[in-house]
Order: sequence, then C-alpha cells, then structure tokens
Amino acid sequence: MAKKFPLQPLGDRIVVQPSEKEGEKRLASGIIIPEAVNKEKLLKGEVIAVGPGRRNDEGKRIPVEVKTGGTVFFKKPWDEPIKVNDIEYYIVSESEILLIA
Repeated sequence: MAKKFPLQPLGDRIVVQPSEKEGEKRLASGIIIPEAVNKEKLLKGEVIAVGPGRRNDEGKRIPVEVKTGGTVFFKKPWDEPIKVNDIEYYIVSESEILLIA
C-alpha cells in the first residue's frame, strides 16, 4: 500500500479492500444471478488497516491476528461499504474473518 489509510479502526475492527467486484453475475448460458442470491459467497480482500484489538474482562488488550497488507477471506457484511477517495472498503470485526491467505 503506497499511502497510509486516513482512518484508524477501533477495537478488533479491520478495514478490508475487496479484491473482487461485486454485483450481478452472468453465467455463460446468459442467465443473470443478482447479487442478492449470492450473499453467502466468501469475499477475498486485502487488509488495509487494523484496530489495536479488543479488551478482555480484565481490561487487557487482545491483539488482532491479521496484519496490514495480508489477504483474508470474509463473508459479505450486512453494512454497506464506506468510500474513501472513491475506493470502497468494508469494516469487519476480526470474528468475521474466516481465513487468512
């Protein structure tokens, strides 16, 4: 990443830039599958920024396991992506990350 991300996520939140373009899919047969049908698909993305981690019951910080620049797989969040400098990003909790590549 050439520039530092201008926003700092809090807690165990992670900023991910999806590497796949979302929306409807067109099959070779010409059938169009709308995005709504494809909600359970795992998305792949690059970790852009990482929060400091959540706190446990004793107040100690539990660091996040993913690192900036890493590739992760996650389920599409219900929240809409945010746009920063015309680039879309998702803000996800560490528990929503399913795989690290």
